[in-house]
Amino acid sequence: MDSLEFVSLDRIKEFSSSKKQENKLLFKRLKKLPSEKIDSLFNTAHHEAFEQFNCLTCANCCKTISPIITNRDVDRLAKGLGIKPSAVVEKYLTIDSDGDYVFTSAPCPFLQTDNYCEVYEHRPNACREYPHTDRRKMQQIFNITLKNIEVCPVVLNVVEQIKKQVNR
Repeated sequence: MDSLEFVSLDRIKEFSSSKKQENKLLFKRLKKLPSEKIDSLFNTAHHEAFEQFNCLTCANCCKTISPIITNRDVDRLAKGLGIKPSAVVEKYLTIDSDGDYVFTSAPCPFLQTDNYCEVYEHRPNACREYPHTDRRKMQQIFNITLKNIEVCPVVLNVVEQIKKQVNR
């Protein structure tokens, strides 16, 4: 396996922006493939990337975006924090323009200075699944994946690896 190169966080937006049209074309091309093939491409690239990348060196997702928080997440957080669900909502959450709960601030209120999560065992489901590049039916979240390229070095790398395979 080749050593992967990860774009530094200070360049990720600039780099991903320069590749935006190219990435849109890739995703348009990928949509023509069978769902299983798309999932396989992403899953393989995801696992290769995570063999070489440690999220604790980055935590850009926790610093810049908020996951959607479900009622189940609120209950899990409340249990982990030892407070009532209503207190979690009041202290940490707001409702976004889509009507979803999100954290009131960025970075995440539970992100510690060493990039560890204070509520890791009780974190929201969207955090557990991020960056979503190893899930089934990837084509359903291509729009989110395009946005995540600007945030996550792993997503950027996964897409670049897939681009190389598809363009062979």
